[in-house]
Amino acid sequence: MKLKTLIIPIALLLSLTAYKSVEQPDYIDITELRKLYSNGDASKWPAAELHESIDKSKFEDIGVLPAVPYPDYNPYSKEKEALGKILFFDPRLSLSGQIACASCHNPELGWTDNLTRSFGHDRQTGKRNSMTILNSAYAKTLFWDGRAKSLEDQAQFPIGDPLEMNEKLTIAVDKIAKIKGYNSLFTDAFGDKTVNLQRIQYAIATFERSINSPKSKFDNFISGKSEAFTDAQVKGLHLFRTKAQCINCHNTPYFSDNQFHNDGQTLFGTKNEDFGRYNVTKDVKDIGKFRTPTLREVANTKPWMHHGHFPSLLDVVELYNGGNPSPVQKKYLGTARDSLIPKVDPMLKKLNLNKEEISDLLAFIETLSTPTRRIMTPIMPK
Repeated sequence: MKLKTLIIPIALLLSLTAYKSVEQPDYIDITELRKLYSNGDASKWPAAELHESIDKSKFEDIGVLPAVPYPDYNPYSKEKEALGKILFFDPRLSLSGQIACASCHNPELGWTDNLTRSFGHDRQTGKRNSMTILNSAYAKTLFWDGRAKSLEDQAQFPIGDPLEMNEKLTIAVDKIAKIKGYNSLFTDAFGDKTVNLQRIQYAIATFERSINSPKSKFDNFISGKSEAFTDAQVKGLHLFRTKAQCINCHNTPYFSDNQFHNDGQTLFGTKNEDFGRYNVTKDVKDIGKFRTPTLREVANTKPWMHHGHFPSLLDVVELYNGGNPSPVQKKYLGTARDSLIPKVDPMLKKLNLNKEEISDLLAFIETLSTPTRRIMTPIMPK
């Protein structure tokens, strides 16, 4: 009888211990994590938990942004940057004379417009949310679908897009050439007053490369300021690189792998359907893939996702936490659209983050953003 009474509580204790090991998050020594992540040496960080599809030999961890890269064919000069800034804000590049690059990339709104979809010519809207140009110097392709190969290439697209500035490129160039106030600006930037499309592109790209984040709380923390983070932010950083799996796509100091992924947001079969990268490559493997956006300044660039349907970062995290289930479009099986049904990235899976972990992860993500800075709007040449 005594043995039986002893066995029951022991069995109960073992069952509770087993339950705790499954349900409770792993114990984290926050003091040790703080020390490891803030010691200034990323090689001593805990190992990142990477998906099997990631090429570990090419993986680059998060960190402080390096110096801005400028291409050899378009080196930096302050005169070119100054000209690019004016052109960026000049609405005369548009058919209506009312829409400038800055209309969708407002410096006081995180260099975007905080709208679900941007307004363009005649108040038209496209299918996609406006991406920020902050830190775009580190992007290897531009736009959600990567159609532009460089900032120079990107600069021409909005001018000729009928949904945006809706102006013929040749006419836009001619209009700028007729403005006498631009003569000295082009001479200072390029050596003579000749105005052509390439010079406009090069100047705007040079200005855009100057739009970069100052050091964030994250940058300061990993560079040695160990008290810059709260405990929640330290735990969030660790989760970002491990259990939450964010590091698989949001890696490198730019917090983007500069790759394309299908995260289940193609919205197949709806009025908002968008095949993303496929529209550029016409490769069925690219259906529903979009460029990984940077997470730097992400708290300032609402709403989120390529369609702008997510009003809070919590919504985004909850989506990925649930594995982002994309319903199988059964009604299209066996139809002409069968081969176009998107296949989501194999990295998507349920993360099983609890409420505290989600809160910690969000606390860390917010450290990647900095206070909005005002800039002086240039006076337009006449």
